[in-house]
Amino acid sequence: MTRRVMQPEILVRSVEADDWEDIAAIQESANVVFQTLLLPYPSRDAIRDRLENRSANQVELVAVVNGVAVGLLRLQPGSGRRAHTARLAMIVHGDYQHRGIGTVLLEAALDLAERWLAISRVELEVFTDNEAAIALYRKFGFEIEGTLRAFAFRDGQYVDAYLMARVRPTPEVGGL
Repeated sequence: MTRRVMQPEILVRSVEADDWEDIAAIQESANVVFQTLLLPYPSRDAIRDRLENRSANQVELVAVVNGVAVGLLRLQPGSGRRAHTARLAMIVHGDYQHRGIGTVLLEAALDLAERWLAISRVELEVFTDNEAAIALYRKFGFEIEGTLRAFAFRDGQYVDAYLMARVRPTPEVGGL
């Protein structure tokens, strides 16, 4: 499904295998490694291989500006007794941060999750010092559920992260 949302210059669509070079550029861009669990010097071959062999139930959306993918959002639905949940991860190219890319991606992903995939809980981790991301997630109803102490090693030291989630009531099943 291809969708134009909010801003006509930003197109949100499902990721395609041919997007691997744009996604590699996103992962190599300023601030992305620092604010995520990605490591510096990502292998472009590994990025291409992962896109070509991704999990069938994982949802990946890209935000495209002028024909170039500049943001990536992954939604990993749970299974079994956690089928109502999904884990979310998002990255935006450093040159396109603070331009509404994250807002557009998050809006599309939450619409898909709640209206089409029956997901009522979306959860994520975010470093406690990533104020812009925390503000964005709060704007969409995510709440901090806890602090993960010494969550990751970054730039020579251990850093904390918040566990955040957005929980929507499960709709009643009608007509039964």
